[in-house]
Amino acid sequence: MPIISRQRLWTTTVLTALALGFAGPASAADVNNAKNAGFESGLTGWSCSAGSGTTVSSPVHGGAAALKATPAGQDNAKCVQTVAVKPNSTYTLSAWVQGGYAYLGATGTGTTDVSAWTPDSASWKQLTTTFTTGASTTSVTVYTHGWYGQAAYLADDVSVYGPDGGGGGDPAPTVPGTPGGLTVSGTSSSSVSLAWNAVSGATGYQVYRDGTKVTAVTGTSATVTGLAASTSYGFQVTAVNSAGESAKSGAVTATTSASTGTGGGAVPKHAVTGYWQNFDNGATVQKLSAVQSQYDIIAVAFADATTTPGAVSFTLDSAGLGGYTVDQFKADIRAKQAAGKKVVVSVGGQNGTVSVNDPASAANFANSVYALMQTYGFDGVDIDLENGLNATYMSQALRSLSAKAGSGLVLTMAPQTIDMQSTSNAYFQTALNVKDILTVVNMQYYNSGSMLGCDGKVYSQGSVDFLTALACIQLEGGLAPSQVGLGLPASTRGAGSGYVSPTVVNNALDCLTRGTGCGSFKPPRTYPDLRGAMTWSTNWDATAGNTWSGTVGPHVHGLP
Repeated sequence: MPIISRQRLWTTTVLTALALGFAGPASAADVNNAKNAGFESGLTGWSCSAGSGTTVSSPVHGGAAALKATPAGQDNAKCVQTVAVKPNSTYTLSAWVQGGYAYLGATGTGTTDVSAWTPDSASWKQLTTTFTTGASTTSVTVYTHGWYGQAAYLADDVSVYGPDGGGGGDPAPTVPGTPGGLTVSGTSSSSVSLAWNAVSGATGYQVYRDGTKVTAVTGTSATVTGLAASTSYGFQVTAVNSAGESAKSGAVTATTSASTGTGGGAVPKHAVTGYWQNFDNGATVQKLSAVQSQYDIIAVAFADATTTPGAVSFTLDSAGLGGYTVDQFKADIRAKQAAGKKVVVSVGGQNGTVSVNDPASAANFANSVYALMQTYGFDGVDIDLENGLNATYMSQALRSLSAKAGSGLVLTMAPQTIDMQSTSNAYFQTALNVKDILTVVNMQYYNSGSMLGCDGKVYSQGSVDFLTALACIQLEGGLAPSQVGLGLPASTRGAGSGYVSPTVVNNALDCLTRGTGCGSFKPPRTYPDLRGAMTWSTNWDATAGNTWSGTVGPHVHGLP
């Protein structure tokens, strides 16, 4: 959480619309009109600009090969194929992509040319769109490309499904084989994580719990949530593609751990988070007991890094806080919890550097945070690391902490805007990795500069559109609405830039939950379960006469 101004600017222009999802089922007469759609025959049938394309054997989505194309200079690594089609016909164009920014499209349709894109992705993701050919159209140009200055992208299993254009495309896929190697990779009191082997030709997988389908994924792992503590469940997996679904895999059994909740009741459906400053930087100095009653989650800022990799400690700034004692602090935590509040310790901030990048540091992090929870009575932890994190090992650390603390753990995050632009970013990956134990992500909509919204347009901070269009990325990118909050400074002195009036915050909340109060950006749907809002800080709020909490707090608590 910034204590002083820090401006980060990152803008780009994107001219196409994002379209992610599964291609619709083909009719009985439909075929894949693309040739060498899986790049099993190298680049036969494809042409890539400036020699930018090649084929690789790993990673692949299906089969034994995939396209890898690398943008360089003024070349965006465009690879094209001319595909035979029938006039006055509708086709579904899709491809699986991974890596840097990736685009998929068709030109020369005779009607409206189409495209789809996605930001960089660490795992395979399907792009899909549809087009209708004109009255005299007998061929279209299908293309993939990346983006200037971005990393290489991968593409595989391209399909142009629709009536046979007579060009001799690839044969229709067959039903994939049954997945093997199903194992239990982790458990908590409310979830089970699974992993299995990839199946050639599969475009996705279905996960079954005790014979009932509970989730669908595109990768070879999944976490099933919403389970009862100390309960055994049976799981199976199937592979799917447009030809159908495989037989179920062999079953595995997993037992969830016991619940050891920390008490104090659940976080409210709509909650306000405030950071409490364990230091004096010119804002009103508060004891925890003086934190305004509108705050449901109080994040104590901050824990400190230690000389042990990954481990953190906490030292109350008694001198800076007017002689506030540790015993008073602990008593105030208990009093806030008795009033239904949650108190978590925040790790990071603008000047905080905690490195969790291997199994040992992950264990140190979990052990040290849990020790602070036991010592002070904290309900959980807030991750506010602004100097980067490792998604693999931070996820491991948080799962280990959850296993120790039980289902009552409160886990919050406060990433910067740049950290949540794409699901491939480490912060976003971490949030999705621990989604089943995550309470809320309160992204910092300040000290940012301009950013992309979920519609691909660029928005400047300080507006209702900036809040809603960027929140949409998280809401449509895999987080539950209850796991998304809007983080804003409590006053103009609370951040270097990006302050908006509490009225703008309330308008953004209404836009996302009710569809009212929006600016030019209109979200694709409403999210009535949106968690709420966050501010830096309760101290700056007090300095400004409690205007922020007095205006935003009642509005959050009155959301549908």
